[in-house]
Amino acid sequence: IYSLMRISQNWVTGASNKAYCEYRLNRIENALKTIQSASQQTDKLKELHGQVLYRLERYDDCLAVYRDLIRNSQDDYEEERKTNLSAVVAAQSTWEKVEPEDLGLQEATYELCYNAACALIGQGRLNEAMENLQKAEDLCRQSLSEDSDVTEEDIEAELAIIHGQMAYIMQLQGRTEDALQLYNQIIKLKPTDVGLIAVIANNIITINKDQNVFDSKKKVKLTNADGVEHKLSKKQLQAIEFNKALLAMYTNQADQCRKLSASLQSQNPEHLLPVLIQAAQLCREKQHAKAIELLQDFAEQSPADSAQIKLTMAQLKIAQGSVTKACIILRSIEELKHKPGMVSALVTMYSHEEDIDSAIEVFTQAIQWYQEYQPKSPVHLLLIREAANFKLKYGRKKEAISDLEELWKQNPKDIHTLAQLISAYSLVDPEKAKVLSKHLPSSDTMSLKVDVDALENSPGATYVRKKGKLPKNYDPKVTPDPERWLPMRERSYYRGRKKGKKKDQIGKGTQGATTAGASELDASKTASSPPTSPRLGSSTAMSSATTSNMIPPRHQKPAGAAATKKKQQQKKKKGGKGGW
Repeated sequence: IYSLMRISQNWVTGASNKAYCEYRLNRIENALKTIQSASQQTDKLKELHGQVLYRLERYDDCLAVYRDLIRNSQDDYEEERKTNLSAVVAAQSTWEKVEPEDLGLQEATYELCYNAACALIGQGRLNEAMENLQKAEDLCRQSLSEDSDVTEEDIEAELAIIHGQMAYIMQLQGRTEDALQLYNQIIKLKPTDVGLIAVIANNIITINKDQNVFDSKKKVKLTNADGVEHKLSKKQLQAIEFNKALLAMYTNQADQCRKLSASLQSQNPEHLLPVLIQAAQLCREKQHAKAIELLQDFAEQSPADSAQIKLTMAQLKIAQGSVTKACIILRSIEELKHKPGMVSALVTMYSHEEDIDSAIEVFTQAIQWYQEYQPKSPVHLLLIREAANFKLKYGRKKEAISDLEELWKQNPKDIHTLAQLISAYSLVDPEKAKVLSKHLPSSDTMSLKVDVDALENSPGATYVRKKGKLPKNYDPKVTPDPERWLPMRERSYYRGRKKGKKKDQIGKGTQGATTAGASELDASKTASSPPTSPRLGSSTAMSSATTSNMIPPRHQKPAGAAATKKKQQQKKKKGGKGGW
């Protein structure tokens, strides 16, 4: 956020000369003392007073000064005063998170539109802020184009601050690529406003994070320009320094990171971020114990930040594999331990450690808190239901029953809870389940009069069941076999297969063998008959005396096969242990 203020040159006369010179020399405190000691508070001195208060970030006092000037002044500087008033409102919305009041300022100039956009950003209304910035851009172009001496480069330079704010909104919306492109376009213009350049360079560094660190190193130099400290607010300067320390950590400059973070902690002893940066650096150096000790010491000194510190400590414990210790730390955060998110995290972690008793204890403590402070609230009922489901899941049926009974008492019309309770009792006390089942509504009262055909034919129907295909021999006059869904062996009328003559099993034996020619290969049957002359291609080409020992072709080995195989085995052995 970078608000626009106009500095009037009308006050550089008379008694205000000294105060104005001190203001321009950035001796803001001295300028304030000079103004307060003046014998007469003229309008010109009041103008300077408002500027001084703005630089000192005393926005409430500054707002009162400009309101008084606008109310009691009648001259040609009303537009400048309204611009400065809107800048104060934008600063309050951004840095102090104050809900801005409607001052009735007409957004007739691009400065007023721009400052209104800044106020909207402070409220998180990003889309409306972008619309205001687009309007400010149009008004700026229109205003400057009327001057024939103004070039397109001059217009782009004037629009740089508006485009910078547009890029900031894109960054907040997660459109980092678009934001980065627009930021770099502004940097190429080389604007003269060192404050604007510093803000844009810092925002580019935050987009880069631990990536593209070479570019970040170049951009960080732009934040060190002379006069930057007089252009930005304290929180902007603080954010830049924090990012310098983080960049040093990401670039493995451990000593520089420690030096910057220690300096920041001394300047802002109440701020948590410098301590977190130091702890992160220690973790990068694998010194988790020292990081936890550092955080614990700060938590004792700053109770207001203890919750955030303990969350960080628990995360470090989990990183070390100490899940149970992390749970102990989390359960020590009094203001968070009953929250649904914390309960969910603790139950998950205890379940991972198979500590079901501790998980149930977490549920019990959270339910007791809501029973005392927010009974019958949606969160209270949700926790009871989740506790019951968890207990049923791990076989704690009796404990689950007490939770379900509590739910049913608070909402007797909840049929779902009653059904769960009956189901749980059926496992423990069937008689009690029967008694409770009487409270269930009858099937008649639960039935719905629905026209199924109309429902299926309605435009909203997303699924229609298709009818299966009927067999070709289907006869509607014949009653279908009631056992047709069973396998044939399981049907009552199955009697097994009939035993008949075995068919010749052709192809069942080895290659080249047939059952029909088996008798021809039997030497005992052919011994009495003289051998016939062999014919080419006949199966009797071999001597009848050797047919009984005949080896089928598939089992025959070619000549030299044994020798070849032996050579191959010798070659494999030479390969050592690297083979199969």
